[in-house]
Amino acid sequence: MSDIIVARGLIKRFDDLEVVKGIDFTVKKAQCFGLLGPNGAGKSTTMRMIMGLSDVTEGTLEVFGTPVQKMGREIKERIGLVPQETNLDPDINVAENLNAFGRYFALPSATIARQTSKLLEFMQLNDKKFAPIQALSGGMKRRLIVARALMADPELVILDEPTTGLDPQARVLIWKQLSDLKKQGRTLLLTTHYMDEAQRLCDQIIVIDGGEILDQGTPNELIDRHVKGHVFEVQKPVLAKSAERWDQEDIGDSVLYFVRAPNEFIADLPDDAVYVHRPANLEDVFLRLTGRFLREK
Repeated sequence: MSDIIVARGLIKRFDDLEVVKGIDFTVKKAQCFGLLGPNGAGKSTTMRMIMGLSDVTEGTLEVFGTPVQKMGREIKERIGLVPQETNLDPDINVAENLNAFGRYFALPSATIARQTSKLLEFMQLNDKKFAPIQALSGGMKRRLIVARALMADPELVILDEPTTGLDPQARVLIWKQLSDLKKQGRTLLLTTHYMDEAQRLCDQIIVIDGGEILDQGTPNELIDRHVKGHVFEVQKPVLAKSAERWDQEDIGDSVLYFVRAPNEFIADLPDDAVYVHRPANLEDVFLRLTGRFLREK
């Protein structure tokens, strides 16, 4: 099966409040699929429906070809979850946390032992096998949570902001391991507020806000479509000879210009213009689509 998750006209209401408004998307096998949006966009509700933790109001949602309303244990065993919160058992050590999770899935003792050894090595936690949870750094705890999600050898791994609060070294290590999982043929569903993370890991992305999909595509497609590949931040006053013909956004003390022909744009600026030129990225896309104002949870 090439389609792991299929949503068609997916709607979720809480009483009279519609928080997911008829969205469509497909997650294919061995793909990292990014679900991006600001706080309150409908991401968490969509994830909860995929995991069978919240009922679908209208539309259809299938995981492994099965409607989520009918997902039994055999389907759920094919899904691994990396939650946003760190919810390891603090009363047992690293290996025991993995063992306990293996028993939750009723895995044979030999399988649990084999998986524990393999996953500790995969997440570079071998030397912490018998360490108490309190002795682990934040990055180690997140790596252990990823390892725990892989205990039953799932085909689909759902990752809810897996690197929040981690230092760059820990984030890069987790990125490498997630890329390795995709190479192994696993499917990843990722939510994150780190746009560099999504740009690096995701094959396909949907940006959702107000319960609706604003756009969908590869990171490069989204960048080309919305911010054109190059960004110039020009300090005010902007006295470009023909500034109005360029795609732009006023951000207060300066103006952002989104261009495909940087040399042509530079030629259009006065000699004394003060600007910064950089490649466009997914964060530019996200802010253009969802706005720059703060969202409260």
